[in-house]
Amino acid sequence: MAPQQIQSCMDACTLCAQACEYCADACLNEQDVKMMTECIRLDRDCATICRAAAETMSRGSRFIEALCRLCADICEACGTECSQHQQEHCRECTVACIQCMEECRRMAGMPQAMPAMTN
Repeated sequence: MAPQQIQSCMDACTLCAQACEYCADACLNEQDVKMMTECIRLDRDCATICRAAAETMSRGSRFIEALCRLCADICEACGTECSQHQQEHCRECTVACIQCMEECRRMAGMPQAMPAMTN
């Protein structure tokens, strides 16, 4: 992998983790928190895997492709869930998840098919 490609994916993972953490926290402040339960869970999972992927890439692990495949799948799930909500923090999270998913798919050599997410 080219260093620029690795750095671009690490940056997308870091930004996605931050967006997911912000979204999860903001969801906890929503009037109907119960409605946001799945969003919060996926935000937390996504933030965790994004941080792990960025850290793994930074040390040149041989598991980068496998971890990026998993990260892309979780980003897709999180982005899909967030796209179902109208809150601004969910919209921002959706964008970050899509960008991270695309970068991780490139790193893993996966097809770039776009998910059916609504903004």
